[in-house]
Amino acid sequence: MTAVKVRDNEPFEAALKRFRKSCEKAGVISEARRRERYEKPTEARKRKEAAARKRLLKRLRRQQRRMERGSSGWRNR
Repeated sequence: MTAVKVRDNEPFEAALKRFRKSCEKAGVISEARRRERYEKPTEARKRKEAAARKRLLKRLRRQQRRMERGSSGWRNR
């Protein structure tokens, strides 16, 4: 459970903003949305595989950009 202690003379809005940020960081809201309804094991597997594929493609694109920048890069001076 995410908890935030309100500091002395801290506005409520600031404490609420810190609470929301900590909830987002902990993944509370995404977890609640995911558990909103039953997900079949096959659907969960497909979702996880798609997420893994997306992460892999993102990593490959990032490496490709680094390689392109590395050959003519501005850091090689």
